[in-house]
Amino acid sequence: MKRSHHCAQLTTAELGATVSLLGWVDSIRDHGGILFIDLRDRKGITQVMFDPKANATVGEQAAHLKPESVIGITGKVVARPEGTVNGALPTGGIEVEATELTIHNVSDTPPFPLDDVGGDKVNEDLRLTYRYLDLRRPKMRKNLQVRHKAAKSIRDYFDSQEFIEVETPALFKSTPEGAREYLVPSRIHAGQFYALSQSPQQFKQILMVAGVEKYFQIARCFRDEDLRADRQMEFTQVDVEASFVTREDIYALFEGMLTKLWKDVLGTEIQTPFLRMPFHEAMNRFGVDKPDVRFGLELMDFTELFNTSGFKVFASTAAGGGAIKAINAKGLADLTQGELKALEEIAKSLGAKGLAFIKVEGGEWKSPIVKFFSEAEKAALTAQLEVGEGDMIFFAAAPWEKACAILGRIRLEAAQLLVKRGKMTIRHDDWKFLWVIDFPLMSHDEAENRYVATHHPFTAPVPEDAAYLDSDPKKVRGQHYDVVLNGMELGGGSIRIHNPAMQKKIFEDVLKIPADVVESRFGYMLKAFTYGAPPHGGIAFGLDRMCALLCGTTSIRDVIAFPKTQKGQDLMAQSPTPVTAKQLKELHIATVMPE
Repeated sequence: MKRSHHCAQLTTAELGATVSLLGWVDSIRDHGGILFIDLRDRKGITQVMFDPKANATVGEQAAHLKPESVIGITGKVVARPEGTVNGALPTGGIEVEATELTIHNVSDTPPFPLDDVGGDKVNEDLRLTYRYLDLRRPKMRKNLQVRHKAAKSIRDYFDSQEFIEVETPALFKSTPEGAREYLVPSRIHAGQFYALSQSPQQFKQILMVAGVEKYFQIARCFRDEDLRADRQMEFTQVDVEASFVTREDIYALFEGMLTKLWKDVLGTEIQTPFLRMPFHEAMNRFGVDKPDVRFGLELMDFTELFNTSGFKVFASTAAGGGAIKAINAKGLADLTQGELKALEEIAKSLGAKGLAFIKVEGGEWKSPIVKFFSEAEKAALTAQLEVGEGDMIFFAAAPWEKACAILGRIRLEAAQLLVKRGKMTIRHDDWKFLWVIDFPLMSHDEAENRYVATHHPFTAPVPEDAAYLDSDPKKVRGQHYDVVLNGMELGGGSIRIHNPAMQKKIFEDVLKIPADVVESRFGYMLKAFTYGAPPHGGIAFGLDRMCALLCGTTSIRDVIAFPKTQKGQDLMAQSPTPVTAKQLKELHIATVMPE
């Protein structure tokens, strides 16, 4: 049976027509022996009537239907009786009187409701176990459509900018300088391994050497990392590289892409140019390098104020080169003991010994630490934090970056508590885009006593800072940039090193990678650079994260058709699984189980 129309297509314009429809039984209603079903396909719903008096055979068949069964019907389009019109549906003015019924498949009773209200209340593991049912829900179907529109918009944009899409290999070599890799044993080359590509970074730079000039790819990438709401072990990124560009060119190119994307998918105009915020400003004000600027609660610095304080914890931290930071969560003095304890545990998980606070109630400052503060210190806190009745002040005292990170996380948690109480509004569709720029090129790994690349080792230093590479690498800024939206990093990139001598210097002199290791991991790339590498730069955007924001969800699992759980499992296909001894033997490997 072929369909003549989709289930969202029929209106009063088709009255009297004979039509054929295909789809799933969305619901069944028995009105005194006359059955009404809502027939659903991916486009929408049409009401179908089965009257045993008009057609006994079809009526008998219909009596055995169950929700989610797959059927085909043929019938006549008629107007719904007066008083039964459903204005909420495009097909709400008509119904189809069925004259033929084909039952393609009878469904078992689904393990959970397939509507959005009931489905949202179901445990996510159950939804993922029956993902093929979960994807029938209207919201999930819409999410897949949004992802399709987003990918099409992106491809159309880069095509209009004369970029070409080039596919790069998923099987690459192991270069363990970033996240943990997935290794793939080679059957042909015993004892040797491929690595699944974490990103097409090196390939896209090689494409610049090859003279492609403008490359993009919607690429699958793989990282063996712990999973969370915004991270999957396999993910999709919009990967872009261009020759002869500056940072300003990249900013303009991607603001154009995002403007088109939001317009195409949501019909929303976003404001450009985006705000630009240096890394140190982002950390100082918001405690994180991906700040959510939709609300205040900004961090304030009181290091100088407490440098000679009677409160020894703060004074010793300041004297030792650390920082004293504070935020005023205005109106949060009604925090419960349980909520305060939870915030303290979060602070401890980030390296704090505790969470110092001041609660302002009944005109009184309540805190175990207040007795150590001088009147001048109290006055300075009051003025700078605008302290008032009902406020809750939190402090962090630690090395600068740790103090920022601790209080930055507390800021986000406090904002959610204020939203929960109705004292703050944070709209998911308040689109606050910004570029975070001027990242440090290097950070120092205290455990290994060596410098590591903040972004990756191919990022070019800011030219005027390059002289510090030998004397003080921490002073060197990288030509690195991140796009942030509402507290989520959408993407990041940089202008790359294209000079082989500079790249070798970064590897060997700054990162202290032995020359033989550099040659084995990156030798082909350094050699390619000796054959006329153009200046180039690029960026990679997380397609999953962008789609999650476009769909108004906080989890990228909602916009990936078949995601893994937080434990890295596919509950539907029951993966991963053991393999046979024969398979392992063919790959020349053996497994050793943990004790």
